[in-house]
Amino acid sequence: MGIFDKLKQVFTKDRKENIEKYEEGLTKTREDFVNKLSLLGVKYTKIDDKFYEELEEILIMADLGVNTTMDFMDKLKKRVKEENIENFEYLKEVIVDELFLIYVGNDQLTSKINYNKEGLTTILFIGVNGVGKTTSIAKLASKMIDEGKKVMLIGADTFRAGAVTQLKEWATKIGTEFYGKDESDPASVVYEGLEEAKRKDIDVVLIDTAGRLQNKVNLMKELEKINKVIEKQLERNLDETLLVIDASTGQNGISQAKNFMEICKITGIILTKLDGTAKGGIVLAIKDSVGIPVKYIGFGEKVSDMIPFDIESYIYGLFKEWK
Repeated sequence: MGIFDKLKQVFTKDRKENIEKYEEGLTKTREDFVNKLSLLGVKYTKIDDKFYEELEEILIMADLGVNTTMDFMDKLKKRVKEENIENFEYLKEVIVDELFLIYVGNDQLTSKINYNKEGLTTILFIGVNGVGKTTSIAKLASKMIDEGKKVMLIGADTFRAGAVTQLKEWATKIGTEFYGKDESDPASVVYEGLEEAKRKDIDVVLIDTAGRLQNKVNLMKELEKINKVIEKQLERNLDETLLVIDASTGQNGISQAKNFMEICKITGIILTKLDGTAKGGIVLAIKDSVGIPVKYIGFGEKVSDMIPFDIESYIYGLFKEWK
């Protein structure tokens, strides 16, 4: 039984429903990445230094990142030597296995949202402008509404012109509560929004924030104020801080993650526009570089195109044609 047959066996009914999205969404990466990998098996009759050099280049081009690739190559070479691997078909399974381990490691990872079981759940969204933050908030809110939760969107990005209006339009479109004010202090907006949420017995609030990173000092102060407001209002910490990253920006997305990590504690990542890039290896690179789990991935514009991240489905979608 091959690696892909084994992966199919672990899929539950719910996960099987998402498999087609992974298969379709990872098409660009798979066509570029897997085609190149397949050619290695034709081009080389033995596993030697030239083979390793070309494999290394393919991984870097798939946006696995230099550091992650080097670490992967060291582990692969060690296994090839220890297990005396000469058969390319078996080597394929070892490559897939080691890429899987890059993401999983020794961690207990989950894509599930950390809901507060005793009252209002607060989720803060951060990320630079243009990554699809506002759209991601609306998509996640829509999923929560489908699960029977009462949701409110709070527009605290008072820096970008039109941001509050855009979020309000999304709230109307998906049929959820909204609170926001243009040209107001973001922390004040959050405070008033939480007051409103408590009055209306809301289950979850999703808070949009400014996406500027040019002046980290100002952004840090702003997020610190928002965190203090939430702590004061709810007498506890935020439940989630989700960083939204555009997958097509590649390694720049990792730089954004590191910059935001200096400002606040990130609990998860939403990776958008994964269907529009051939560099889907960024999923593994982000986890390996910053140690933060990817919680959701976006494969398109529709509300249903954002789904919980699942490493087995990702690996299957990436390698399913590598026969």
